[in-house]
Amino acid sequence: MADDDDNRSYLVVVNDEEQYSIWPDGRDVPAGWWSVGVSGAKGECLDHIERVWTDMRPRSLREHLQAAATDRHHDG
Repeated sequence: MADDDDNRSYLVVVNDEEQYSIWPDGRDVPAGWWSVGVSGAKGECLDHIERVWTDMRPRSLREHLQAAATDRHHDG
């Protein structure tokens, strides 16, 4: 089925690592994921994700790199 023919409604979901995805509305969201309160057509949900998910790195990696940079700044 082409995306243009997909008239289902989706939810925007996010996990603990702040990684985004879409999930069919009306189905139970998988464990470890939760809805961010945005729903609609597939394209609308994907557009929202593109606007808000500006750093694709998992949250734990971003925090680790930030901590390492802070340590180097304070040690120097």
